[in-house]
Amino acid sequence: MAAPILLFDGVCTLCDGAVQFVMRHDAAERFQFASLQSDAARPFLERAGLGSDYLASLVLVDEHGAIHTGSDAALGVGRRLDAPWRQLATAARIVPRPLREGVYRLIARSRYRVFGKKDECRLPTPAERERFLEYG
Repeated sequence: MAAPILLFDGVCTLCDGAVQFVMRHDAAERFQFASLQSDAARPFLERAGLGSDYLASLVLVDEHGAIHTGSDAALGVGRRLDAPWRQLATAARIVPRPLREGVYRLIARSRYRVFGKKDECRLPTPAERERFLEYG
């Protein structure tokens, strides 16, 4: 696999903000993206045994094809971004996984209520389309 892929909840306002953040801080444009609701995400979800209706967290498919969810996915994304995000994500790994996963799950469970939910997935701009698997 040549590029990491970030799978995200396409109707979640927080998740869309995370994708925008990654695009701004990924100067080398390494990441590709797909919404969890898309046909492009389905093979990755099935391979990970997550089911085609999985929306519980971000999913990172790394350069080697390994699949990460939850706080591991978030930190994996951060470690692939430009400085200072790379260093912050690396340092955050010292937080015990059960603690960071608990915080991640708390945010994930309340994301629609706190940040909102859209009626449909946002369409990427023409300049962004080549980075989205469902449009590439």
